[in-house]
Formats: sequence, C-alpha cells, structure tokens
Amino acid sequence: MHFEILRDPVWNNIRVDELTLELVDTDVFQRLRYVRQLGWTYLVYPGATHSRFEHALGTHHLSRRTLALLCEAEDASISEQEQAIVRSAALLHDVGHYPFSHALEEIGALHHEDVARPLITDGAIASLLSSRLGDDAPARVFDLIRGESSSALQGLISGSLDLDKIEYLKRDAFMCGVPYGEIDVDRLTNSLVLVDDPATGRPAIGVQEKALSALESLLFAKYQMYRNVYWHHAVRSATAMYKRLVEDAIAAGIVDERSLATYTDEGLMHRLESASPTQLLVALKGRKLYKRAAEWPAAELQDDTTEWIASDRKRVTDAENRLAREFGLRPGELLLDYPVKTQMLGLDIPVLRRSGKVERLTGEGWIGTINLPSLSEELYKSARWLRVFTARRTKLEPRKILDALERLG
Repeated sequence: MHFEILRDPVWNNIRVDELTLELVDTDVFQRLRYVRQLGWTYLVYPGATHSRFEHALGTHHLSRRTLALLCEAEDASISEQEQAIVRSAALLHDVGHYPFSHALEEIGALHHEDVARPLITDGAIASLLSSRLGDDAPARVFDLIRGESSSALQGLISGSLDLDKIEYLKRDAFMCGVPYGEIDVDRLTNSLVLVDDPATGRPAIGVQEKALSALESLLFAKYQMYRNVYWHHAVRSATAMYKRLVEDAIAAGIVDERSLATYTDEGLMHRLESASPTQLLVALKGRKLYKRAAEWPAAELQDDTTEWIASDRKRVTDAENRLAREFGLRPGELLLDYPVKTQMLGLDIPVLRRSGKVERLTGEGWIGTINLPSLSEELYKSARWLRVFTARRTKLEPRKILDALERLG
C-alpha cells in the first residue's frame, strides 16, 4: 500500500494511505480548508486561524495510531476493513460544518452531522467508500459519526474519550498559544482497550484504570478551554454579532438557510457584503466588537426563567429589539448571548480495573477516584455567562435588564 507523509505542527508526521488521499481530494473535504476551526476566535487569539481541514487530518492520525495500538493488544482482532471504516469516519466527521464553526447551529440551523449525511452517503465520497470498502461502507461511516454504530470501536469516534475531543483540545490550545489544553495523549491512547461493556454485554472501547489521572486532565482541559477560549467574552461578542447578521440575511432573503453549509468562511462574508453591507457587518469585519453592558454567571440565574435565551432564537431576536427600543438603541444594536448548554465534564466509559473487573465510570464517579458530581456543575456555571452586548458603551441597569428578561421568559 502506498503512503504519503504530511507535516503537521501538532502531530509532526501524519501518515495517509491512498483511500485517505482520494477522500481528501474531494470537493466536499477541500472546502474544510476554508472553514476555521474556532470561528471568530482569531479576533481574540490571532493564531487561531487553523481550519477544520487540519483538525480532520489530525483526528484521522490519532485513529490510525490508536487502532495500531489496539491491534497490538492481546486478544484484539480488528479487520483491516473495519479499521479503514473507523479511519474514514475520523477523517470525515466534520464535513457538514457551517462557516465559522458551531455558531449557526445556535440559530437553529440543521446540526452539522445531519448536514453531513448526504455528503457521505451520496456523491463522490460515497463512491470512493463503496468501491474500496463495500456497498455498506458509507452508511457504516456515517453511523459511527452519528454515534449510532453497533461497532465495538464506536467510542473512538463519538463518546466520552473520542479522538475528536483529544485532537481539538490539543490543537486549539497550541494554535491559540495557551497552556490549557495539556493532555497526556500517549497515556490515554496506550491505555485504551476493548472490553465487554457491563451495561450492554457487548465489546466496546474502554480505558485501563491506570489512565484515570490522564482522563481527568482531559476533562479539566476542556473546562479551561471553554472558560478562557471558546466562551471568552470577546469571542462571544463576535459570535453574537455574526449570528444576528446571518439571521437578518436569511430573513431578508439574501441567503438561503439550506445553502449555508456550502459556503466557506470568506465566501459567506463576501455574499453578505456584496448583497447588503450593513453596519453590523462593517463592525464585525473591522473588529469593532460590541461591548458588555451587563453580564451574569449561570450560577446566579434560574434555568427556568433564562434558559430560553440559549435555545429559542425567535424569542431572542424579539427580546433584543424590544430591549434596544427601551434603552434608546436601534434594532441590532443590543444583542443577548447565552452559550448553548453543553456537558462540560461528561463521562460515561467502561474501565478495566486493576483486579480485571470491568466497571462503568459515569458522572457519579467512584469513591477515591474521580468525584465529578460536586465539581462539574460548579465548573460549568463558572464558565457559562449570560451577557448583554451593545454597539457602543452604554450604561444599563443590570437588575432592570434581568427583570425584563425573566418577564419575557
């Protein structure tokens, strides 16, 4: 089999085979060169201009390395076809992503995994997978990406310890120039094992007990990256501006929501600029970011009265316009931002204990090991903030705004 070596700043040498090269050369995959991994984060961390393209290659690299380690383990027999299916899923897991990362999913656009279905199960990618790996290969690859596969290797692609998570935390921290993504990747990948899951009785990816400290480092790296990078206030300001910009463009018929996933970052911005160069667009492109007028950590809020701000975009837009009028601002000059709730320290994985027994480690933790329940919610609420951004510095009374938001909720 012929291999090529690609140089990468995070993993050094990435080894790719002929099928991988052919998949990379498809138009669907090449678009990822022009979709930034972290959206508008580069306005805060200038080095964060890396793309979904190199992240996907890095995830493929980790899958190849991890599969080799599993095959070396005693009693682990994984066919070459199954390995190729897993490597392909690792490579293609992000092909449905919208311009500027996850932001458009927050306005109700179809989830990127759903966008990916026809891109993987039809067209050039499906033809390549079918011709090399069998007629059912496209469906098998997509099932792994969706987390719906019966394969014992599902946990490598979607799960508590999936390779996507390891890759993006490591790469994002490196490219942003921050020390928060330090993960003991070698320890984790060398400690992955195939075990019989006690919950289902079927083979599944698990981890040896000796690697639990490395697993803790992964979970806390995720928290640190959310707190300091992904949910940085200026990043969220730019994201809120972008979401409102695209929403207004969809409402005006400038872009079709169904076509959003076909654009690159700059392609979408060019389309918006050529059709309707609004003040919001000019401000975003010139990094004239909206300022914080008020903010509250999630710990101070009641979910039942404010959670709608993260999930109901129609109500959010109406609330933004009403509040803008109330405070003497024009529509679009006041924006609300509350990041979509995520599982900050989610954990659910079989663990091979030193005694040889397999037990499932969940968010409930174990006495003497990882005790997440008392930590995870506090960490989560300290990273997630509800914010009000305005186009110019404006003095707003926080209590008055919060009362209005709770009333609207």
